[in-house]
Amino acid sequence: MYVEQLGEGEPEVAVLAAVHGDEPCGVHAVETILSESPDVERPVKFVVANERALARGVRYTEEDLNRIFPGDPDADTHERRLAHELLQEIRDCITFSMHSTQSYDDPFAVVEETDTLTETVCPYLSVDAVVEATGFTEGRLVEYADVVEVECGLQGTERAAENAVTLVREFLAAVGALPGGEPEEREIPIFRLSHLVPKRPAEDYAVFAANFERVPAGEPYAAIDGEHLVAEESFYPILMSPYGYENEFGYAGELTGKLGGSPVQGRSAEQSYGG
Repeated sequence: MYVEQLGEGEPEVAVLAAVHGDEPCGVHAVETILSESPDVERPVKFVVANERALARGVRYTEEDLNRIFPGDPDADTHERRLAHELLQEIRDCITFSMHSTQSYDDPFAVVEETDTLTETVCPYLSVDAVVEATGFTEGRLVEYADVVEVECGLQGTERAAENAVTLVREFLAAVGALPGGEPEEREIPIFRLSHLVPKRPAEDYAVFAANFERVPAGEPYAAIDGEHLVAEESFYPILMSPYGYENEFGYAGELTGKLGGSPVQGRSAEQSYGG
């Protein structure tokens, strides 16, 4: 684990990259900001977490780091020991954690639930949506620390790396570490994960549904070896891709409201966002 700091004093803000070693966009962002060495108004800690997996270009070496928090200092596996060390490093920090996906090319935020941190930080971020992962956070960092995760774009792309740099600057402005203007006046939809969308072993997979766009009941959303899968009830696809996960296409979710707005559900939610 690599740790660097800008500014003097004990940091209460952290920027985190390489929780997964095959998602290098965050590392590019950390290296870019550190090379610029801006004058920060609050001390900031920059962390590149799983250097071993990063060097090998793999998601993890033994265990998925973002599924085994709080970790164990005496564990047999590298990632489980690292989870404990990382949590100690950022425990008292507001943390911005960067990831990338195989399912969506624009940024969106993932939080445990919409809370004060979400409402304070996310309006500054150029994200398409906020996803509440309530009920799906077992072993994930968001369950144990004050973390906003952001999926910066498609894994391994230059666009995701560029997005990550922009998002770090926006985050640092949101927490008062860099100067910045008021957040843009816009509505950010909030989705809540409801269930996994499973897939059985097969040779070929396809996904027809677009992430964050409503799939009506009765419409096909994916295919397994050419067999179409039809939605039994309407849902919003989230993190869905043909091959991003081994045993599922991704998640189904519901649209619950907008950031900074009053909760909306059912028909009113669909009308609000044109679903």
